[in-house]
Amino acid sequence: MKGDNIRTRVVSAKQNADDISLDVSLRPRRLSEFIGQDKVKANLEIAIAAAKKRGEPLDHILLYGPPGLGKTTLAYIIAAEMGVSIRVTSGPAIERPGDLAAILTNLQKNDTFFIDEIHRLSRPVEEVLYPAMEEFSIDIVIGKGPGARSLRLSLPPFTLVGATTRYALMSPPLRDRFGAVYRLDFYDEESIKKILRRSARLLNVEIDEGGLSQIARRSRGTPRVANRLLKRVRDYAQVVADGVITESVAVEALLKLEVDSVGLDEVDHKILRTIIEKFDGGPVGLETIAASISEEADTIMDVYEPYLLQLGFIERTPRGRSATKLAYEHLGIAYRAGHATQPGLW
Repeated sequence: MKGDNIRTRVVSAKQNADDISLDVSLRPRRLSEFIGQDKVKANLEIAIAAAKKRGEPLDHILLYGPPGLGKTTLAYIIAAEMGVSIRVTSGPAIERPGDLAAILTNLQKNDTFFIDEIHRLSRPVEEVLYPAMEEFSIDIVIGKGPGARSLRLSLPPFTLVGATTRYALMSPPLRDRFGAVYRLDFYDEESIKKILRRSARLLNVEIDEGGLSQIARRSRGTPRVANRLLKRVRDYAQVVADGVITESVAVEALLKLEVDSVGLDEVDHKILRTIIEKFDGGPVGLETIAASISEEADTIMDVYEPYLLQLGFIERTPRGRSATKLAYEHLGIAYRAGHATQPGLW
């Protein structure tokens, strides 16, 4: 089925079943332990301190950005820093307004309510959420037909933390009800190295600076990918290198995983080669690329494109996607005015 391979890609920022226990065990518990996203951290520290002084819940917070950057982790940290419980769900899991009402009525005072993939809430569910966010109340319809009546229930004050990878898909009325909106960006290599050092320590993995650098530069600026690669390289080191991750061991392991020097895998190469070799470097429409590689257009835009854009390997134009000179050079393909000649080996 189209899109299934994103769950098994070792460099996919999407969470898979194997990541769940790893994410939980390595997840920072406090803002002081959270590495990177310094501007977001600074703003959250001030907001949390002020709310605690007033004895009030935080303003509703919206976190957006590519997957794997720490949105869920920050939601748990916010609850921990406020000293309250957290209730976790996702947009697709709340199918009916009654599902949301059941969750909201069970919240305790000042609790944190986290909705992942909040852009996937249905419109009827959103309609229930609006008064809950603004007035801490919900309207429930009792009965049917002419005898139906509306009953307003009061809710305890709470903080809604929403997370999304598709900010533009959120309805404006929902976006406008968040008091604070923060974008999470890709991490630089030094921040990823700090995360890897902490993870290696928690996993009791021995790794040198060279090994850290090799994994960090292939981690696509994403902590989840970094931790997944560390786990895979650790397994390789335990089998062939007495458990010690050196630079050469890391390179060997990552080559076997088909992750190249900047973190691209076979799927990324397939996208770039499709643009370069089938369509003379572009521009070519997103739907055409998707059809050529048997993938969903939304998956390309949400999962694959952000990192290729960050590297400067592709660019968006009014007529579609084009491969840049940097992409040609990385693939070992001669560049001549947007045309591919002498394709190199992967």
